[in-house]
Amino acid sequence: MTEIPEELRYTENHEWVRRRDDGTLEVGITDHAQESLGDIVYVALPEVGRTVTAGEACAVVESVKAAADIHSPVAGTVAEINETLTDQPERINEDPYGTFLFVLEPADPAAVETLLDAEGYRKLLTEDG
Repeated sequence: MTEIPEELRYTENHEWVRRRDDGTLEVGITDHAQESLGDIVYVALPEVGRTVTAGEACAVVESVKAAADIHSPVAGTVAEINETLTDQPERINEDPYGTFLFVLEPADPAAVETLLDAEGYRKLLTEDG
């Protein structure tokens, strides 16, 4: 069974979002996404300071099977990237919810509320079947 933590928000593209205490947003890929991709071998992350729009492809995760664009869940500015993934991309497979790809300073902090909650994401996965 795919893990779906209740405290996170989700996108239809299988990214997750965790709000930090300072209001920034950690962004990663879901358990479902990493399972679908298989063994992750490479991650291309956005540059710190890059401004992104909601839904914009801004990172790439490559596995032995495929490459997948990672989209920004909301508009904002990239505040931080997880540099560990350059040398250890497999950490996403090992702990998808403990391994963020990048951190966003959201343009509109309320925009995260428009994303799917855990229940909505579960429904999406059921529909995708």
